Amino acid sequence: MSDRAGIFAGDDPFEIARAWLAEAETSETNDANAIALSTVDADGLPNARMVLLKEIEAAAFVFYTNYESRKAAEIDQAGRAAFVMHWKSLRRQIRVRGLVTKEDGPQADAYFASRSLKSRLGAWASRQSQPLSGRGALMAEVAKVTARHGPNPARPPFWGGYRITPVEIEFWADGPFRLHDRFVWRRAEPTQEWGVERLSP
Repeated sequence: MSDRAGIFAGDDPFEIARAWLAEAETSETNDANAIALSTVDADGLPNARMVLLKEIEAAAFVFYTNYESRKAAEIDQAGRAAFVMHWKSLRRQIRVRGLVTKEDGPQADAYFASRSLKSRLGAWASRQSQPLSGRGALMAEVAKVTARHGPNPARPPFWGGYRITPVEIEFWADGPFRLHDRFVWRRAEPTQEWGVERLSP
């Protein structure tokens, strides 16, 4: 692909993604690692919400959440998800579609332990996506879990990571006159080699 040069150059899409994210971390005002995560419910109705991408591994993208949330239920049911990272400062985006598995072992434990104490206690207190009578009830639950779990709470059994192993990654960069540059990496299965092609804007 002779014209896949500059910011699109490379033989590993995960390296390209890491380079783009590192660049965005110097220019985005807040949360350069924010992704719009899309899932589908049992009726085929899509859902989207912002979450924070925590790691770009050698072959996957990892984020963390409450396993009792709506997003988790939809991921567990479908086994698939998609997301987009968009950086206004760079006028770039990355779109990903792939297969999802849980990360609920030592890696999840280590990430949970790295979070602030308030965030760890909040994870214990929140029954994400469930009805809540008011903020007072939530703060009362925070007080309860603080007394129960102390200053070094372990990771809750209902909280952990998800790993998206992509079958499609698209890199998009703004171009003059809306003639954008788009390159998509595709494979039918995660074990296969990538194919890359340029897309029309």
